Amino acid sequence: KTEGLKDEHQLQSYFVQRIEKYINGKGKKIIGWDEILEGGLAPNASVMSWRGIDGGIAAAKMKHNAVMSPTDYSYFDYYQAQSGEPKAIGGFVSLEKVYSYEPVPDSLTEEEVKYIIGVQANMWTEYIETTDHVEYMLLPRLCALSETAWSPKGSKNIENFSKRILHNCDILSLKKINYRKPSTN
Repeated sequence: KTEGLKDEHQLQSYFVQRIEKYINGKGKKIIGWDEILEGGLAPNASVMSWRGIDGGIAAAKMKHNAVMSPTDYSYFDYYQAQSGEPKAIGGFVSLEKVYSYEPVPDSLTEEEVKYIIGVQANMWTEYIETTDHVEYMLLPRLCALSETAWSPKGSKNIENFSKRILHNCDILSLKKINYRKPSTN
């Protein structure tokens, strides 16, 4: 009431902006999940766009950095196939779907595009109990997201990637790293 805040979104924004001022005073910057857009974004905050791409678009249009991390493409605690998979939280994100992701939305101007500073894979482990299981969930999807991150728009080729990933899997096997064997359709 004292601050004239109307709802919980404004309260959250008030809190984040106060914390940001403190953090910036220590020479650091803040980054937050896209919920920090609700109620007004702190002046120097970066945004992790996880609930789709809209948070990243909104941040870029406001001249704030964004890391694209949408659940539909980058949540690697989701299943990799429709059946026969080890326990996961739910959802389905195949290797091919990860590779198909384009992190720079078409709706951004050339100036706004520079605020999309990267992508992130997410691996929540409440259903994943061992290192082997983590490796299985990450690989080779992490290879697909890595190539997506560094490839210029429109330059990826799924057929070429599908051939190359088999070589990467041979290397993982030699190093005794667990992974999900890609389908060879």
